[in-house]
Amino acid sequence: MATARQRLLKEFREAQKAKADDTGITLIPSETNLFAWRAILRGPKDTPFEGGNFELIINVPEQYPLQPPSVRYRTRIFHPNIHFKTGEICLDILKNAWSPAWTLHSVCQAVLALMSAPAPDSPLNCDAGNLLRFGDIRGYNSLARMYTLDFAQAKIAGMT
Repeated sequence: MATARQRLLKEFREAQKAKADDTGITLIPSETNLFAWRAILRGPKDTPFEGGNFELIINVPEQYPLQPPSVRYRTRIFHPNIHFKTGEICLDILKNAWSPAWTLHSVCQAVLALMSAPAPDSPLNCDAGNLLRFGDIRGYNSLARMYTLDFAQAKIAGMT
């Protein structure tokens, strides 16, 4: 646990220096628990998520960085690799491809990359996956945009 705490303190210091304007990522640790974080991701440009702010809940295990954090969306999103109800994210680095070299910031970068390049062949949201698999890009983009406008446009507490 001491190793995890030291690593998280280092990541906290780095997060304080980072500018969200540059990366689209704001990491916010809990005031009372260094193992509980939030992240605000700015929707990537040229995607149906552009203009949205998406909140992630990050729970870090005591074995971090040897084990991956648990990351899920708090903001509803229409995406094939994100479970609509639970916010669970289907991303290999959060499961079997984890490496201690990953940081909370780099995990958020990977989630942003997934938003830009969905993988419809391993969907947690079958409706979104089916639209993309069957080539209905317009339908997918329309629904993803509607969800962004409905759920990701609100002011998120703690954002500067």
